[in-house]
Amino acid sequence: MALINLAAREINYKIVYYGCGLCGKTTNIQYIYRRVNPATRGRLVSIATEEERTLYFDFLPLSLGTVKGLRTRFHLYTVPGQSFYNASRRLVLQGADGVVFVADSQISRLDENVDSYLNLWENLMSLDEDPAKISMVLQLNKRDLTDIFSVSDLCELLNHTGSPVIEACALTGVGVFETLKTVCKQVIARSNET
Repeated sequence: MALINLAAREINYKIVYYGCGLCGKTTNIQYIYRRVNPATRGRLVSIATEEERTLYFDFLPLSLGTVKGLRTRFHLYTVPGQSFYNASRRLVLQGADGVVFVADSQISRLDENVDSYLNLWENLMSLDEDPAKISMVLQLNKRDLTDIFSVSDLCELLNHTGSPVIEACALTGVGVFETLKTVCKQVIARSNET
């Protein structure tokens, strides 16, 4: 649910990047951070350990224009990819206005993708969120690799909500901003409906 601060004339939206370990969630956030105007972004906070790239979350606030006269800020988070951090995943997901599900397109990562997608649904429902009603984008990452699933096969497995699908390579930035723009437009449109 968007947070409105009338005193600051600001509306804050929370976008969560969700997916299995090493699928490209953090790489998306890092690419965005490097490419946006420093005047429109906050500090990138990343918590990592020697064993895992993101133990808890990455957080990047972005300012992107105004909605109904209020300055908009998007707070981008990633969840830890490892399933044993599920309590942290749920905590980061709480209050999300939009979700980007980042799927690793490699055939060898099918089980992890499916497990993470089912876990997303379970966590949304445990937070009393309807997965079919939340703003969501399916990003098919690592499309530059050779041993990958077709778009149609991944959509059949991971897109039960009919969400927009974007092919990407987070390392090079292909599809990264298209994904962000798509989820941001969805989130704003939903907040205008209420």
